[in-house]
Amino acid sequence: MGLDLDSATRRRLGYRLIDHIDAFFSSLSDRPVQLPVDQRTYGVLQDALPESGDDPAKVLDEICREMTDKGFNVPSANYFGLMNPTPTYMGVLAEALVAALNPQLATLARSQLASKIEIETVRWIGERVGWPGESNGTFTSGGNEANFSGLALALAAKFPDAIEHGIASIGAQPVAYASTESHHSLDKSAGLLGIGRKALRRIGVNASAQLDPDELEKAIAADLAAGRKPFCVIATAGTTNSGAVDDLVAISDICRHYDLWLHVDGAYGAAAIFSNKHRDLVHGIERADSLTIDPHKWLAVPFAAGVILTSHPKILERAFSVAAPYMPKAAGAMLPDNSRISTQWTRRMNSLKLWLTLRIHGRKAYEELIDRQLKLAASFAAWIRNSDFEIALPHPLPIVTFRLKAPELSEPEIAEAHNRIVDEVTRDGQRWISETIVNGRSVLRMMVISYLTEERHLEALQATLAQAARSVNAEIRSGEKKAVRL
Repeated sequence: MGLDLDSATRRRLGYRLIDHIDAFFSSLSDRPVQLPVDQRTYGVLQDALPESGDDPAKVLDEICREMTDKGFNVPSANYFGLMNPTPTYMGVLAEALVAALNPQLATLARSQLASKIEIETVRWIGERVGWPGESNGTFTSGGNEANFSGLALALAAKFPDAIEHGIASIGAQPVAYASTESHHSLDKSAGLLGIGRKALRRIGVNASAQLDPDELEKAIAADLAAGRKPFCVIATAGTTNSGAVDDLVAISDICRHYDLWLHVDGAYGAAAIFSNKHRDLVHGIERADSLTIDPHKWLAVPFAAGVILTSHPKILERAFSVAAPYMPKAAGAMLPDNSRISTQWTRRMNSLKLWLTLRIHGRKAYEELIDRQLKLAASFAAWIRNSDFEIALPHPLPIVTFRLKAPELSEPEIAEAHNRIVDEVTRDGQRWISETIVNGRSVLRMMVISYLTEERHLEALQATLAQAARSVNAEIRSGEKKAVRL
């Protein structure tokens, strides 16, 4: 069998796949997140490399069945885990179209309409940020690449010679700052950019898990006194652990005072800009020099879709542009090639899934989504306050952190109890929550991330949590100690 398929086979397989996808989507309101614990396997597949082909319908049916029945279903309405949404169906269709057309976004000459759609989508986001002047940016593979790009832009803006001559040309150690709750992609970025991971100063947080502006200013002053060269602060709008939003106005004031670049990692929380009602959740975001936003989080498009934007468009070319004589050029092109303003070269069209979702549903659909999920999270938090648990941290976004009420337990014992509760809640595979550490304290964490989640899903989770708490409290009272899960 060659690689080509005839039209009849293509149509038969395509409709067959759509039937599988539709059945999966139709099940998501009640679909378990994963298999029960005793049915989960994590071994390595041992199939031999196929030397010849198999019946395509049989293989397609098999992989669809295996992935839906035995996979980890983050699109489920019962998934209360990390920032992995139920994807919009228009996003799913956009991905299929992009895969078929396979546009190459490196140059405008090779992707006139695809590039224009990306540029338009980036413009829409920039307009919602509220920057008073020009802005530009590109879609990325996700928040990791977008944060890397933000740090690269900061280096290019503050140390232009370093682009050609390297970090050594700076003459002193460059330093960036982020909170202890900011994303670990920043550590990777600092290492890959050559400034070193130790050049990323982790600043303590306050009781709300926000970066402490006073500690930030003290750290900057200490580095300046030691002869180092501060150049960038990374604020977070929606931390992974608790959804904390740093005080963007206060941090911006510090950056302006010391002439530092402000990058806002809004991979999750920056989506609040799409809500007129709730955009104050990220008040001050328009002061950022650059911004990360991941549409594959709160904007509910399929993985992967990140965006890096900046209010200093010329810095994009300073940081990323190189001359390549073999690249095709568009005569009279008014727009820069994507490869000249991003880290990537050959690149998938990650913008169509957001563009198409916005064209079909409109911005107001996101405003309604954000409002509904905030209300659901508030409802869950109200239940927590009248249960065997207590709220651990403020919840400005739809992430609720909470702790077992057990003042007699030490912190390690609380962490063990929390892990037992997670085991109890997730044992049957119906739903998923997690345990994490915020400011040195163990917390249980849930978030409302699926647009399918309703009050009834919260009620089922609450019943399971209540039973798990009773079970763990009974163990505590009886003096039993069960080993924490590995």
